[in-house]
Amino acid sequence: MSNTAVFSDLPDERERIWLPAYVAGVPADIDLQTYQSINQYFDECVEKYRDRIALVSIGSQLSYAGLAEKVENFAAYLQHLGVKKGDRVAIMLPNLFQYPIALFAILKVGAIVVNVNPLYTVRELAHQLKDSGAETIVILENFARTLERALPGTAIKHIILSEIGDLLGGKLNLKGRLLNRVVRHVQKMVPSHKLPAAQVTRMRAALKQGARLRFQPVAVSQEDVAFLQYTGGTTGVAKGAMLSNRNIIANLLQAKAWAEGQLTDEIETVLTPLPMYHIYSLTVNCLIFLGLGGRNILIANPRDTQRMTLILRKEQFTGITAVSTLFAAFLENEEFCRRDFRPLKLAMAGGMAMSRTVAEKWKKVTGVDIVEGYGLTECSPIVTINPVDISRPVEFNGSIGVPIPSTYVRMRREDGSWAAIGEAGELCVHGPQVMQGYWQRPDETARVLDVHGWLATGDIGVMDEQGYIRLIDRKKDMILVSGFNVFPNEVEEVIMSHPDVLEVAAIGVPDELTGERIKAFVVSRNPRLTAEDIIAHCRSGLTGYKIPRMIEFRDDLPKSIVGKILRRELREQENH
Repeated sequence: MSNTAVFSDLPDERERIWLPAYVAGVPADIDLQTYQSINQYFDECVEKYRDRIALVSIGSQLSYAGLAEKVENFAAYLQHLGVKKGDRVAIMLPNLFQYPIALFAILKVGAIVVNVNPLYTVRELAHQLKDSGAETIVILENFARTLERALPGTAIKHIILSEIGDLLGGKLNLKGRLLNRVVRHVQKMVPSHKLPAAQVTRMRAALKQGARLRFQPVAVSQEDVAFLQYTGGTTGVAKGAMLSNRNIIANLLQAKAWAEGQLTDEIETVLTPLPMYHIYSLTVNCLIFLGLGGRNILIANPRDTQRMTLILRKEQFTGITAVSTLFAAFLENEEFCRRDFRPLKLAMAGGMAMSRTVAEKWKKVTGVDIVEGYGLTECSPIVTINPVDISRPVEFNGSIGVPIPSTYVRMRREDGSWAAIGEAGELCVHGPQVMQGYWQRPDETARVLDVHGWLATGDIGVMDEQGYIRLIDRKKDMILVSGFNVFPNEVEEVIMSHPDVLEVAAIGVPDELTGERIKAFVVSRNPRLTAEDIIAHCRSGLTGYKIPRMIEFRDDLPKSIVGKILRRELREQENH
């Protein structure tokens, strides 16, 4: 991206052609002074909803009051270790009680949360720990062997180790102890490790010790960094997006304003299958529903849909967030499809393009439309959402919605000038949720963030006259066939409409004659489906140069932590 003054002008109020699309009651702008820190927000939420259940995990419940108590105890322990304002503390946990406790405790002491994917390889973990300079890590013991091998060369001094069942079953922890034995000795899910004993503290012991200590409040401002949220960004190795208290507060207020008018004063229960260490689930499920006094059902492993169905047999939920592939996986589960969906009010999708086939099937099974939105780590993450009005359902239209309050969106041409309405270009964002920059990477920051705060996303989109945006594809995923641009999303959408296709990904592979040709990777639910069947199906929906010439059937496709299909890995596999 060339950082030139051609497109570096400030937002213009007259551009907000999308405001008439807002549902009644949704403001054009949010009040950024509502909260000075995430800590203030957390304290007000737990005080307001003290007697409500905040979290549900593996059949156990934790109230708002109980969450607040454990957060303060853990914060006191972190201060005992010497963790201070500005220090980076890594969290390597799935969706368990331990995650929000560690999260809010780290923020309480003014430290910076470094979210880590528990499924990281040794190389990936080592890079993130070294790059962030984290000296403390909170980690599930299932992943301790990976940490052991990643430790050399890092700054890690303190390791807080937890097991899956540590906080289940009340003070005696009988249920949790039994579960821990099963996980360790029967399921063999805890590999042996040799972490340095002098650096290790068990989380239950840390909480117990913290209860005997006095937490010392720390002053935190809106401009203080709250998260280093690592992302591949548009290019290169994983970089830490610096998300300030202001960024996160802005986004949770924006999304809360968007959805709260559709919810009631009754307790709303949200199903959280996406990991909260991912920015989408972190903001929407962990933070926004906290402000609504919601009851959050934590799912530690969403890919195990059979086990999740068992967990949900005695549960009802009014809201769910997921990505397209996860919605598709739910719909493949017969027991899930037989559920009583009458309590369900809100189903939200993000993280990747929503498949029309999946959206229509979801509506048929549940009676509820999927509300699609768009965001990215660098924007905390939400940028656009379709209007939410449960009294007036709108059929799936493939749009990612309109910009949320206090947010501006423009499309940028290749030459750096702004595109016209109806003209495709690189989607650029301006708003209070846009990151401060990449941690210790000023050059990378300058490539995507201009002097006036416009963030270039690397996504290609187009805006219509009402301000609705259609996302065409990732700029770097575009395929060039004989000089014609082909967007993988379009090819995938057509292939997904075949009744025997479960998942698909399309990429470009080198070709001497055409520059690139299209290859589709297909996961089929019918073993008799052939490549000829797929190509014949494509002829009815795609012009000639967009039809894949190569079809490869696979048992599964590479996915990110939230289930987004990774075309990049498929391209790398082809190149090798």
